[in-house]
Amino acid sequence: MSQMPDVTPVFLDLTHWPRRATFEFYRAFDKPYFSVCTRIDVSALKPALVLAGVGGVGLACHFLALQLANRLEPFRYRLQQGRVQVLDIVHASTTVLRADDSFGFATLQHDTDFARFAAQGAAALQAARQGSGSGDSNGGFAPRVDDQAVLHFTTLPWVHFTSFSHARNWGREDAVPKIAFGRIDSDADDERRRRWMPLSLEVHHALMDGVHVGRFVQSFEAAMRNPLPWLSGHAVP
Repeated sequence: MSQMPDVTPVFLDLTHWPRRATFEFYRAFDKPYFSVCTRIDVSALKPALVLAGVGGVGLACHFLALQLANRLEPFRYRLQQGRVQVLDIVHASTTVLRADDSFGFATLQHDTDFARFAAQGAAALQAARQGSGSGDSNGGFAPRVDDQAVLHFTTLPWVHFTSFSHARNWGREDAVPKIAFGRIDSDADDERRRRWMPLSLEVHHALMDGVHVGRFVQSFEAAMRNPLPWLSGHAVP
């Protein structure tokens, strides 16, 4: 969701930003994005969802990623005519597959309470699924291309991928981080029968570096090791 019109935008003071030189260097690139792909141990997620009694794996993954991204300021940076805007909150825009093999988009509102997030998210996903690839003039395809206060999510439940690349609109100040989840598999030779999920993050190098992506991944790994406090509404470390 976009910021309200009566909210005064907040911008970084580039003069005193330690990354000023890095920002100026990478924002002039034809392809200023970099991507990291890894896999996450999600073995504890399903048991935690059973105990929490609400939501499913997909919504839980979006919820945890959104909580962590909002805590890490660079994930809320956006380019605005050469300046760096700091958004207060970002939400999730995610792809939704329909019965006719077309897809649409659902907006998942940021909420620190998983039960509320899951209820709103389930309704948004269902509404997106009810669209059609052949009904109206744009086939029910309604991306919010000018909405910056989101993270772009997609899920490929058919592929346990080891690399991922997103579609980009070159020439625009497209600085929205993009996150992809893949098919969850188990290692056949793993006695613990751990379950692994591919995770891809693609970000704008003018706005963040490997250290920031690394912090997100480490936080996501930690949350997946003990997801129940996040999902049950208890205090989260």
